Amino acid sequence: MFESGRLRFAPGRCRLVSVSAPAVGAELAMVIPLKFAGDDRALVEALRAGHPGAMAALYEQHASAVHRTLRSALGPDSELPDLLQDVFIRALSNIDQLEDHERLRSWLTSIAVFSARGLIRRRMRRRWLSLFSPQRTESGEQAPPNSEARQALTEVYDLLDRLPLDERMAFVLRIIDGMTLPDAAEVCGVSLSTFKRRLARAERRFVKAAERRPLLVPWLDAGTRWTLRKQG
Repeated sequence: MFESGRLRFAPGRCRLVSVSAPAVGAELAMVIPLKFAGDDRALVEALRAGHPGAMAALYEQHASAVHRTLRSALGPDSELPDLLQDVFIRALSNIDQLEDHERLRSWLTSIAVFSARGLIRRRMRRRWLSLFSPQRTESGEQAPPNSEARQALTEVYDLLDRLPLDERMAFVLRIIDGMTLPDAAEVCGVSLSTFKRRLARAERRFVKAAERRPLLVPWLDAGTRWTLRKQG
């Protein structure tokens, strides 16, 4: 669910609710369906014109791709729904800055990467601050047992947490999210050569660390999506 003012929209629907108080004293809610049809160029122009149906269309057409990028960067995370909304709020607030209408999706991906980086930075700051907090306590509670796949995924993101942020984003966009090298470089705002260097460093660090994690070794060797092969 995404809200903006009196607009509330989620995949598949958009409703504008107008509330008025009639003479009899009871409030009536008028629900008006709003629709938009058109390509990305028309969608961007409609967003700039304030067409409310375009807001719903933006979410419906691009939310799944943005969510995939966020999940690739963060893994299973309780803050994903809120971060997804933040991406679209930021996009709506800055739609006038999009110069090339045909790059709408990569522009949204750039915002998603920026938002994920911001969340990771905030968590890193909180982690460091907690080390020096006099209120810091250690919980004796044990996490419930997870499946092997869940444990492996947890270890993957534990390793990613140890990578420099620029290298982490290069890794998740290319290796986990499967983005092409040019597109990944674009959303990171760097040249292709710079992105390739970051990716190479990230791969070396990740493989070296993963080889010391018995649970991850089969994933590195089994030809799955975690297999780190140069794909050009």
